[in-house]
Amino acid sequence: MNKVLIVTAVEAEKAAVECGLDNNSRFEVIVGGVGLAEAAVSTAFSLSHSTFSTVISAGIGGGFENKADVESLVVASDIRAVDMGSETQTGFLSLEELDLGTSKYDCDITYVEKWRKQIETFGVDVQTGSIVTTTTTTGTVQTAHKLLQRVPEAKAEAMEGFGVAAAARRVSVPVYEMRAISNVVGPRERNEWKIKEALAVLEKASRTIQEVF
Repeated sequence: MNKVLIVTAVEAEKAAVECGLDNNSRFEVIVGGVGLAEAAVSTAFSLSHSTFSTVISAGIGGGFENKADVESLVVASDIRAVDMGSETQTGFLSLEELDLGTSKYDCDITYVEKWRKQIETFGVDVQTGSIVTTTTTTGTVQTAHKLLQRVPEAKAEAMEGFGVAAAARRVSVPVYEMRAISNVVGPRERNEWKIKEALAVLEKASRTIQEVF
């Protein structure tokens, strides 16, 4: 039996995913904690105690303006640590440019497309693209534009995906990410966030996981 590990940041996301999966025992859903480091440690711990065929980072996140609408869903084509690198007088240098490692993990496009099509059948507005992991969530238009300059393909922003991906790839397990969009990346207008609605989208999209993985 192929077991799938699904890592969320908080309990509300875990509950939405489990509800969508109807508590199918083939899937282990954990609360990995908020942020890249917590997610990486939690994922690595789970992978060291059991064998999984696939790992998925799942939750809600921000959508870049005119890239991913609030209450839509993004399935990652790749997962990137967008602010991991070095600031210089001439601009930002990525880990690749510094020859210090990788800041991008690609997802298997065959499964990404299959998953996207399956989610569409549930009436969810879904698209694929880069999901960027930040250590500090964006709070200004200027920072949002700066991130898009680094990764023009970015559709969504979250804080855990790259940590989950790093742990999974260390033991050669395929990794994926999906984010239900609760807010626009930019100025932090918390009163305008659609968290309840995004969790409902996450639950609906989670119904498709057992059909794909």
